[in-house]
Amino acid sequence: MTADHDNSIQSQGLYVWQADNLLAATAALDGHWQFAEAQAESSNEVMSTRIATDTRTIKAGDIFLALTGDNFDGHDYIVTAIEKGAVAAIVSRPISAGISQLVVSDTRLALGQLAAYRRQQHKNLTVIAITGSSGKTTCKEMLGSIFGRLAPTLITRGNLNNDLGVPMMLLELSDYHRYAILELGANHIGEIAYTTEIVQPDVACILNIGTAHLGEFGSREGICQTKAEIYHTLSDAQFAIVPDKDDFTNQLRRIAEKQTSHVIGFGNTDVSASHLDVEPERSEFKLHIGNQVHDINLPLAGEHNVNNALAAGACAYALNIDISDIVVGLENARPAKGRLNSQLLGMHRLIDDTYNANPHSVRAAAKVLAAQTGTQVMVLGDIAELGEAAISEHQSLGRTIATTGIDVLLCVGEYAPYTVAGAQEISAISAHAFADKDSLLAYLQSYLQAQQAQPCTVLFKGSRSMEMETLINALVEE
Repeated sequence: MTADHDNSIQSQGLYVWQADNLLAATAALDGHWQFAEAQAESSNEVMSTRIATDTRTIKAGDIFLALTGDNFDGHDYIVTAIEKGAVAAIVSRPISAGISQLVVSDTRLALGQLAAYRRQQHKNLTVIAITGSSGKTTCKEMLGSIFGRLAPTLITRGNLNNDLGVPMMLLELSDYHRYAILELGANHIGEIAYTTEIVQPDVACILNIGTAHLGEFGSREGICQTKAEIYHTLSDAQFAIVPDKDDFTNQLRRIAEKQTSHVIGFGNTDVSASHLDVEPERSEFKLHIGNQVHDINLPLAGEHNVNNALAAGACAYALNIDISDIVVGLENARPAKGRLNSQLLGMHRLIDDTYNANPHSVRAAAKVLAAQTGTQVMVLGDIAELGEAAISEHQSLGRTIATTGIDVLLCVGEYAPYTVAGAQEISAISAHAFADKDSLLAYLQSYLQAQQAQPCTVLFKGSRSMEMETLINALVEE
């Protein structure tokens, strides 16, 4: 599970598998049916169009798949599923209940096998898979904006990008979908290899190699190897998209070229940008694709989002999408919730970048803040999953933030003192560490009230576990 994915069986959501008869797909699973007394195996009566993993959203006629995790066991909810109208269950152990059950060795793997089966039934579907340490969600939204205009397109919802979320998204495939834009995340080696085998991408894109989940992978080299798993199913008829400006560019390109001769670079080579003008809430640049050049007015802030746009453009270019369609899609892209969303609080501007964070995205956010008007305040929560590198990474972040020239840095969490110490090594920035969000909020409220003559721009950032958006909500409610 990725760190920002909720483990609770009660919040997995409803996922659709459009099939007339579940029995038709059981050949894809290593299991056997145990029918309720009211049914006979030969009657072939187990019919459904949906698989649900959340008992709160089960409707009559659904099949309930009982997932099991560290803190939950879906088998405990089968009676509830029956009460809600489930007609069958997929289980790893039979339950004494009046419902037909498909018994498999591992329901999590069965979910993946069903998703793979679903993908195989859609030979005309074109799949774009993207991964990277940061920018996945924004790039996904850009691709959705491009392809959604052209044909029905399935797009990863929220953070359904791990070994559970990816299969769940594929179970939503319908016959009318022509494209699928799927985000693949990982917090352990082999996870992207697993989800890539399921989705079988036609275009596989790596955005960057940062330090997200550094504690799990041990090194950036380990992260590089894990992200590069996205290329391993490609054939010579398919496309690998590689970042030109990454520390691991050469390594990624070598890995990609072993799989396919169709390798497209973005940043410097096949797809690039020139005449870049980054404004507080948008960016203008010239998009170079092949031998074509087009002006772009991107409605997202930050040079890192220009890079995300180049990646999206490279994916579309691989599929021969006309540059005019790429331009329209990029210019109509909108940030996802918690991705540099802006709102006014009196004379002050609040920027919500709280969706999640890693060192790479924090540095990008600091650059965005430095381009804003007024007094620039960064409110930063701890970055999770850095393992033994947590102290040094937070110190390094502090130093980088200070070099951007922003005015104020307010940090909260266990590692806040290290971030502040790093910042103060570099400059006389006004930097403060707080043990909890309540004390930070009290300080920030007082600070903003005192800034009557000078408007402030306040950017909020932190790992999902820090829930930094609660500070924004508190300020707005006040």
